[in-house]
Amino acid sequence: MARAVFEGAKEVQEIDSTLKIDFEATPEELGEADAFIVGMPTYHRDMTRSIKTLFEDTASKGVSLKEKIGATFGSYGWSGEAPNMILEIMVKRFEMNVIHPPLRIKNKPNEKGLEECRNFGKKVAEKIRTRTLK
Repeated sequence: MARAVFEGAKEVQEIDSTLKIDFEATPEELGEADAFIVGMPTYHRDMTRSIKTLFEDTASKGVSLKEKIGATFGSYGWSGEAPNMILEIMVKRFEMNVIHPPLRIKNKPNEKGLEECRNFGKKVAEKIRTRTLK
């Protein structure tokens, strides 16, 4: 899913996109980005520890994410709460400008689901481009 979202974002001209896998991003990198998209599967009705730690470190270091564009996506088997939980943190804790709703795909995405991922990435990148052209 992450690679498909990235492919969609790369289609938008004038936007420099970077793919980070397994939360290689640092709080400082989040602070420097115009936007970021977090992909997270729902695991036992929760998000994984890695994203919680990244957000905790970002807050404790005082890195501002205010007004940055944020989006989330994820796969799930039963409930699918993680993308919504992350979006809530982006809005309530970091005052980010988020894209609603998060992209949620049940189980492993088929080709139609991967196309939804590409369209989602493109949607986020187009929002960034619109904001930077103002």
